[in-house]
Formats: sequence, structure tokens, C-alpha cells
Amino acid sequence: MTVPAANTPPPRATPTSPLNARAMLLAAGRGERMRPLTDTCPKPLLAVQGKPLMQWPLEALARGGVDHVVINTAWLGAQIEAKFGHHFGPLRTPDVRKQLSNQEHSAATNASATAAATATLQLHYSDEGRDFGGALETAGGIVRALPLLGEVFWVLAGDVFAPDFVFDPAAVQRFVASGKLAHLWLVPNPAHNPRGDFGLQTDTGVRDSATPGADPLPGATHPARTGALADAPALALSLPANDPRPRYTYSTIGLYRAALFAPPWCDIPAGNPQGVKAALAPLLRAAMAQGQVSAELTTGRWTDVGTPERLQALNLVQDGKP
Repeated sequence: MTVPAANTPPPRATPTSPLNARAMLLAAGRGERMRPLTDTCPKPLLAVQGKPLMQWPLEALARGGVDHVVINTAWLGAQIEAKFGHHFGPLRTPDVRKQLSNQEHSAATNASATAAATATLQLHYSDEGRDFGGALETAGGIVRALPLLGEVFWVLAGDVFAPDFVFDPAAVQRFVASGKLAHLWLVPNPAHNPRGDFGLQTDTGVRDSATPGADPLPGATHPARTGALADAPALALSLPANDPRPRYTYSTIGLYRAALFAPPWCDIPAGNPQGVKAALAPLLRAAMAQGQVSAELTTGRWTDVGTPERLQALNLVQDGKP
């Protein structure tokens, strides 16, 4: 399914359980810092360790049980739709049965392993380039695609490499129960963003999402192995510039409620028929001021593939291992 042309709202999604949350994959950016590589190839299709960059999160979403993904496009967006079409899967993963001994062979029928190996995503496109001549920024793009997303959904960027992250249905369940408008996954600050983006309320015992019972942050050193929410997730904080408390970088991965993209938080009409451009950060900061955004730190592998040098560094890594 493709979002209709400008001036008409897209059709509404078929109602689904919040635990089968859909996802929005952001893929509309120009990739200016990646030029000249992105002059002829959209950044999400640049090869990382033998795959198009955005294929990594698509595979992770399928493993997590997500069945519908909305992809917004603008710059060279036709290439993305031509590459992936409207269905993605089954995943080309090693046959787990070949890795088991004869004694364990019968266990290979485990339903979760089968699902991971055969999951198929239904892909939908919101072509902002066709409809409005360019990208609508993150919040504008989400509002445009919102009728295809449902009440609770994942948002992630198609140009970020985060192969350890797990899109866990348990995280969705806990987010729904929390009543918050958004839950963000933060990462330790990379060299290109040393000041970070958001703080974490630490008086609730902030914990790493890697392992239940992990040491309170900061100081966790083990890699993340799950995307599950902590039992008592911390609040995300929009800290003033002179606040000494630590900040962390937004990974671009989060869970959201549709209510964040409606009044009083957002005044763009449903479906964004006029193509209003709007950033996401102001909405998040307003909601943080009211205690409506939670967050946690994840320490798995994460790279914002924003420059040719970072892309080259990733491609020096063999077989997905550091």
C-alpha cells in the first residue's frame, strides 16, 4: 500500500493489537554529508557488511514479530521501493537445524525459530518526494503516515546501524501499560555528538536494557541483548544547557503513541494533507516537560552512518563482528 498523493489523507490501518505494533522506518533524507555517494543512491541503500543499510533493521523488525512497516521516502525514493517492493522475507538466515546435534534436532521446530526464519513484512510507502517535493522532517513524516500506523508503533531510522537491538513485543506491552506518550532508547554519546540529546531521571534506579538486574547506569559495560523495557523505566529529561547532569544520544529508536502527534502536542491535521514540515524534538521536549516520555540506555553496537568515514569503518568489520 502507498500513501495517496498530496491533499488527501492516507487510508487508515486495519486495527491490530498494540502488541503487534507496526513500525515506521525513516528513509526520506537527502544524505548531504554522504555525498557524492548519495548523489545516485539513497543513503538507506548504501551497503553495510554486504547488505543495504536499511535491510538490517527490516530483518530485526521481522524477528521481533512486526508485520507491517511504513517507509517514508523522498530523495531517490523510487530506488527503495524498487529494491524492497511491498513484501520483505522470508529472512535469509542460516538454517538453525544444521547447527544442532542429532539429539537436539527435534527442537528445531521451536515456533520462535521458525517464525524468525520465515517472517514476512508488509511494506507500505509514504512518498513525500512525489507528494510534496521533498522530505517533511520526522514529525511531519510521521503525521503523514499515521493513519497506516495505528495507536502504538515503533519509529526508527533507516540510516542507523544497530544490529544488536531487539524489537521485543514485551517492550510494547510494558509501554502500553505505562501510559506514556513515548519511550526512547538512548546510547552513550558518540564522538560526533559529545553533548548528547536527553537526560535520564536517575532517582528511580536507571538500568541498562541489556539484562534484567543490570547495574544502575552510568557504568554498564556489557552489550545489550534485548530491547525490553526495564521494570521501572526512567523519565527522559530535556535538560537546560547549563545543567550538569549527563545527557545521552537518542538512538532514533523509540515507541510512540499516536496521541503525541495530535492536539495539544501537535497541531498538524491528521494525515498531513498539506505536507507541513515539522521536527520531532520539539514535540518530545514538550512531552518530557509533562513527564510523558520515558527512556533507557542501551549499550549494543550502534552507528549513525552519517559520513563516508563511518560507512568505511563499518565495512572494515567482517561477518558482523567487532
